[in-house]
Amino acid sequence: ADILRRWGVSSDYSEELRIGPEILKQQAEYYRRLRNTLRYLLGALDGFAESEKVPAAEMPELERFVLHRLRELDALLRECLAGHDFTRFYVALHNFCAVDLSAFYFDIRKDALYCDKPTSLRRRATRTVMDIAFDCLAKWLAPVLCFTAEEAWLVRHPGENESVHLQLFPETPAAWADEALAAKWAKIRDLRRVVTGAIELARGEKKIGSSLQAAPVLHLDDRAVYDSLPKAIWDEVIIVSDHSVAKGAAPEVAFRLPETPGVAVRVEAAPGHKCERCWKVLPEVGSIPARPTLCVRCADAVG
Repeated sequence: ADILRRWGVSSDYSEELRIGPEILKQQAEYYRRLRNTLRYLLGALDGFAESEKVPAAEMPELERFVLHRLRELDALLRECLAGHDFTRFYVALHNFCAVDLSAFYFDIRKDALYCDKPTSLRRRATRTVMDIAFDCLAKWLAPVLCFTAEEAWLVRHPGENESVHLQLFPETPAAWADEALAAKWAKIRDLRRVVTGAIELARGEKKIGSSLQAAPVLHLDDRAVYDSLPKAIWDEVIIVSDHSVAKGAAPEVAFRLPETPGVAVRVEAAPGHKCERCWKVLPEVGSIPARPTLCVRCADAVG
């Protein structure tokens, strides 16, 4: 039923409507992406408590950027509903789940979720933002994916017996809006796209396995975007064990994207040994006698 509702809301009703087995198959794939986003959030939020929450002002930049996107999306969705533009409403929601969350935020923060100490600020901030994102998505999706949103809502709020269809749309605080931060992270994402493209090419050529086995070398005509984040944060954002910035012109074999001029990347193997817990390849693995197979962070996390 939800797949059929999704077809209805995503159809351009100003033209003749089309439906058939292939169209419904495609709609089912789009539906699964949204359902999987809710499932991932529910899994990541298992055991989440009020005491774990982090105020927005104390969160890392990445989390504050996601809050900005939620505020931005809320304004767009309300505008769509006011103008009865249901197709645009649903496309915006789908793109947010597929691009901003699954392909970007979840990808970066899975390391913090799985490997940081439960008490770490980064992990607590991640789960706080995921709790907020789940609340927003369940309420926004409720008018369209009625059964799915209800199922997810009752899993997140067991025993309360209060339907998601009795909730109002979420209120996103004005303090979440940060245009300067959004502009900064748009540039960061552009640079990240080149690095991840180079890593995928290297993986396709069997030079490395996972991205954590890579130590990309960046050639930058302008370091302004790169210098806006510490090196350790860049390792998180591009999901590698290590990286460096080279001086001088990039070789012809370096990877480039036409839409991001002035950036070239070549991929080398990361030095060191693989941590069996976080899977990062680091020289420090093996330096702790009590935990010879772990890196320093993981050894501290497991005690």
